[in-house]
This record gives sequence, C-alpha cells and structure tokens, in this order.
Amino acid sequence: MLAALVALILAAPAPEHTPSIHTAAEAPAAAAFAVHVSGAGPDVLLIPGLACSSEVWDPVVAHLAKSHRVHVFMLAGFAGQPRLPADAPMVATVREALARYIVENKLEKPVVVGHSLGGVLALWLAAEKPELVGGVVAVDGVPFLPALFDPSATADSARGQAEAMRAQMRQLTQAQYAANSRMSVASMVKAEADVDRIAAWGARSDPSAVGDAMAELMTTDLRPAMARVTAPVLELAAADFARDDESRKEIAARYESQLAKAPHHRVILATHARHFIMMDDLPFLLAQLDGFLAEKR
Repeated sequence: MLAALVALILAAPAPEHTPSIHTAAEAPAAAAFAVHVSGAGPDVLLIPGLACSSEVWDPVVAHLAKSHRVHVFMLAGFAGQPRLPADAPMVATVREALARYIVENKLEKPVVVGHSLGGVLALWLAAEKPELVGGVVAVDGVPFLPALFDPSATADSARGQAEAMRAQMRQLTQAQYAANSRMSVASMVKAEADVDRIAAWGARSDPSAVGDAMAELMTTDLRPAMARVTAPVLELAAADFARDDESRKEIAARYESQLAKAPHHRVILATHARHFIMMDDLPFLLAQLDGFLAEKR
C-alpha cells in the first residue's frame, strides 16, 4: 500500500512543530515481527509490505521452499500483529531486529526479498549491515519514495507533510482506516479478489503503526547509503501503467536513479503488473527470483 499513499501524504498540511527523529530501539525480534520457516537449503528472507500479511508471499514460499530455507515475516502492527510501543521507530526497529535475527540464527548471507516497505527494509539492511546480506530483491520498493514521483524531493521537504499524515492516521477509527485502505488498494492490483484480500489485511492493521511507518519512510532518504551495499541488488519495478516505450523508459530511468549509487544493481520492469507484482504476474516474479538465486549459487 506504499505508493498509493504518496498523494495523501504530500497533500496533507504541515504541522507547526516537527517531532524529533528517534533512533532504532532495542526491541526483541519477537516484538518486531513473527516469522515462519519452511524448506531446506540456502536461506531466503521474505518481507511483506505496508499493512500486509505474510500470506502475500504464500505462492512464492511454496515455490522457493523446494530448494531453499525460506523465512517469511509478519511485521509488527500489520494484519493483526501487535504494534511496537508508540515511542519506537517502526521501520528502524524492524531493520535492527532483522539484523539480529540473521546473526542469532547464524544465517550465512541470506538473500533478502522485500515488497514495497519490505523492499525498503531489505535495501536499508544491506546498506547498514553489508556483511550480513548476500543479495537483495526489492519488489517495487525504493530507497526514497517521494523522489520517485518528484525528483526534487528531499527528506526535509517531505517532513512536514509526513508528520501531518502521521497525526491524521492516529485520529482514524479502525472503520475509517479500513475504508480508506480499500480505496488505496483498488489501484495497486488488477483482480478484484486480490483487492479484497489486501483490504482485509489492511482492515486488521493498526492505523497508527501504518502512519508511523509511512512517516519514517517519507523522511528517510537511503539513496546515498546505496553506495555501501556490497551485495547484488535486483529492483523489480511495477510498470503496468506504462502504455508505450517512452513511458517505460521514463519509469526505468526513475527507478535507476534511485539505485544509481549501488555498485551491483539491475532494474527490470514488470510490464504486466501493478504494485503487487506477486499477484498480478506471479510467473514473472518467480522467474526473476529463480534467475537471481541461481546466480548466487
């Protein structure tokens, strides 16, 4: 649900005061996420996106678990998971917990696959702890979302709107949030049945947790940090809305600019998929994952 909330955030009025930014809290992994492990072989981590259940990865888990040990995460505050304490920065805390999970479970440079917010987490983890990550596949998740739509955007220019959006989200009732969430989802996936599934996950998410995560993402520019990523990065960009070659070239250029500093990266357009690539074009996603993982062997 990440991309569809951009317009809402940028349209929100700026507050008079900007809260200070927190650093990552020392929250145990159990508080930051739940995790399910299946299969055997090289390790792959699957991270869902904003307000999504780990179920979004079910077809991918079924495929990858035949040859890999797959760790699929359910993030705090989303789809019925308890949220982190209100004073804990959601995204930064989950990133730190993911790093500890890799170390504590002695995973040998796993490939980290993330959708949307999960892709941001995968990229951030690879930048902050490059020694822990063997590869990143970002499924329509980028280092700095505002600049994908406005190349002149900065973390500072987005800060006021992001904090206003956070405040608005904290005032929503669960019913109001569920209704707004469904409207946002309608443009992110093609099939109505998939809209229903995603909206149901959103309806069980904590509005304040969603707002906190969005505010963090809108004010965290990871583009310079991409220079520290030593692992190969594959960016899969949703491009169903591009109807001609010129539009596709523009989309590719925007995603490429996001990852320009990453030493080893590729951007591939998912030309038949919207934001939820795993739902709109599963064969494409599986083929890209298989190819990327084969290169890691």
